[in-house]
Amino acid sequence: MLTKAQIRECLDEMEKMFPDAHCELIHDNAFELTIAVLLSAQCTDALVNKVTKNLFKKYKTPEDYLSVSSEELQNDIRSIGLYRNKAKHIRNLCERLIEHYNGEIPADHKELTTLPGVGRKTANVVMSVAFDWPAIAVDTHVERIAKRLGICRWKDSVLEVEQTLMKKVPKEEWSVTHHRMIFFGRYHCKAQKPDCGNCPLLHLCREGQKRQKKQEITS
Repeated sequence: MLTKAQIRECLDEMEKMFPDAHCELIHDNAFELTIAVLLSAQCTDALVNKVTKNLFKKYKTPEDYLSVSSEELQNDIRSIGLYRNKAKHIRNLCERLIEHYNGEIPADHKELTTLPGVGRKTANVVMSVAFDWPAIAVDTHVERIAKRLGICRWKDSVLEVEQTLMKKVPKEEWSVTHHRMIFFGRYHCKAQKPDCGNCPLLHLCREGQKRQKKQEITS
């Protein structure tokens, strides 16, 4: 496990590598962001943005999503994985927003998680990006990076990873660290082909060192 000083070094290096890290889901408001994050489960942000480009022109409010049939909404997001379940979640979410929140996304983490299709990760993203609330949303990239670097343990659950990062990262840096870890995992320390040979954190990363040794043996 990395020390406090080593974690600080990791955070500083990620800042140097990705100073402009941000949420890559294109949206204009909290409602669109919530829909986009819901659609992004087991799917790339790039594909979601491709779909929402037309989706957000057609649907502006919760009422709009309920004014069409389930089949029509499914067809509008058909290129995204799990589109049937996601269409169902979207319609149920819109119904709840209208019934309980006057059609608006609540700026409250606990209330967000009561919305259909909105889990802890989605709520963290919405609270952080839309409402400027400090949060670390643990997606596949954040979990992978935290475990590879040794900030967390391999056996840790997603919630344990989040809790560990919240303890070890200054609260004022939670949101930006979330984005930088995503960029680091998406563009550098990729799942299948991490760029260990050109990584400024290789000297801290036991996983990367193992990969390099294995590569030297096989080459």
